[in-house]
Amino acid sequence: MLLDTKIPFRYIIKDILPDALRVFLISLAFQLIKHFYSDWLPLIPLPLPALLGGSISLLLAFKIGQSYDRWWEARKVWGAIVNESRTLVVQANSFLEADELLPTGADVRLKTLAYRQIAWCYSLGQALRGQDPLANAANFLPVHELDYMRQHTNKPLALLTLHSLQIKNWFQAKSINAFQQVQLDSTLVRLCEAMGQGERINGTVFPSSYRLLIYLFIYLFIVTLSLGLVETIGLWEIPLLLSIAVTYFLLERTARYLQDPFSNRPTDTPVTAIARTIEINLKEFLRESRVPEPAPAQSYYLM
Repeated sequence: MLLDTKIPFRYIIKDILPDALRVFLISLAFQLIKHFYSDWLPLIPLPLPALLGGSISLLLAFKIGQSYDRWWEARKVWGAIVNESRTLVVQANSFLEADELLPTGADVRLKTLAYRQIAWCYSLGQALRGQDPLANAANFLPVHELDYMRQHTNKPLALLTLHSLQIKNWFQAKSINAFQQVQLDSTLVRLCEAMGQGERINGTVFPSSYRLLIYLFIYLFIVTLSLGLVETIGLWEIPLLLSIAVTYFLLERTARYLQDPFSNRPTDTPVTAIARTIEINLKEFLRESRVPEPAPAQSYYLM
């Protein structure tokens, strides 16, 4: 997630350099044609590229709006995960009759649940980004639960299954009553729904044909604008065309990044930082002596 700070110019411009180079070559080609073969250039009235530019602006505005909706939905999903993770541990703490207290004061059963929930948050974020879902699991899970996770394709779902089995065992051992079991199961259902929503966003591809159509229109606009300007302002057409084209390409690239909120880019939903926040909250709730610091921000973004 980009921070409210100075974003390096290199990050803004690096991904559109090939497009800017193409625009420069197009502009230079028309300047050469005008110089050597001026009769070959058709006369393009400026209202034509103006009409195309307005149409492209509407298309880009629609794409940016749709892309931001996807990004914001992903952020809301992870906001719900924060809330439900806290709720799960707070509910379990209020329902369990404390026994097997740790030196910190937390119940062993409660700590097992809380650590597994922390592992679930890290695992889900890494799975959505296409990274190893088991990367941080060994820090929070016992060996037999790690072995259980390895047997499943969907690692976060395996952890929710272990949550469900633990709650079932509590009920059978009469550590909680039927109403309390239902409340804990309802929280697990909401966590499973949030996981499914994140997977749906990640697995639904934004139509590539729409991106290609916008690119085609942008280049058509550039060619017509270059033909219109080359006859009116001469060599000033090159910097003017570049500045206009770069604006359109930056808008298109911004929309493309926002439409994939789990692609491990600076514009992503900061799932690692959110998982670290959950870890801090739950460890403080357990009164752990060693609580990590919040995830450090990079120079201009948070992962």
